Amino acid sequence: MATGRTHRPATRSRGIPEATVARLPLYLRALTALSERSVPTVSSEELAAAAGVNSAKLRKDFSYLGSYGTRGVGYDVEYLVYQISRELGLTQDWPVVIVGIGNLGAALANYGGFASRGFRVAALIDADPAMAGMPVAGMPVQHTDELEKIISDNGVSIGVISTPAGAAQQVCERLVAAGVTSILNFAPTVLSVPEGVDVRKVDLSIELQILAFHEQRKAGEEAAADGIEPPAAAKQQRKGPDGDVPAVMPA
Repeated sequence: MATGRTHRPATRSRGIPEATVARLPLYLRALTALSERSVPTVSSEELAAAAGVNSAKLRKDFSYLGSYGTRGVGYDVEYLVYQISRELGLTQDWPVVIVGIGNLGAALANYGGFASRGFRVAALIDADPAMAGMPVAGMPVQHTDELEKIISDNGVSIGVISTPAGAAQQVCERLVAAGVTSILNFAPTVLSVPEGVDVRKVDLSIELQILAFHEQRKAGEEAAADGIEPPAAAKQQRKGPDGDVPAVMPA
């Protein structure tokens, strides 16, 4: 079976913009749902609405794949699922290691969506000696002393970091030195990596803070529309170097 170490997606060599690449999984998720309902074809408008983009952008994205719908018929769902899966590199096996098996790491290990999307969890790794050998999601946790050997033996090129922030950079450097070239980072810190290594950051607290901002703004707008005082949170101010600035949550 092909592994991620010897095969790379063709998106960069074919000049597909990064913004388009970021939308391909959205299209694939919507198409997979249609496929599961045995829907044979879909229009650009229907698929765009399901993916949360506008239809003109969708058609432009698909043009980079060389895929054009048939007027009056739309796009063939099964073919698009295959085409996008192939472009994303999901028609092959991608072994992944998860480093840091705390609550979040264990939840990721138990996530059932990896296998159906072309990813195989090859190993669970943790620095706590007490965790070694403990089964999580049906796999024994291995100690970080074995990290380099695990990566080499399994041909791993994708690593997931779910450690505390203070340990993340060191883990990242060990992963990169061992040959990992793509990292999904759940640790609440920014990682420094050499050129040629891709990092995707997932920070739930930042996403919640952004939602809190929008909720506060909506509350203020509704209060203003009703002619009443906005909530205290919407009015709270603090002193900054340039005078009063809105209060923000600490990083």
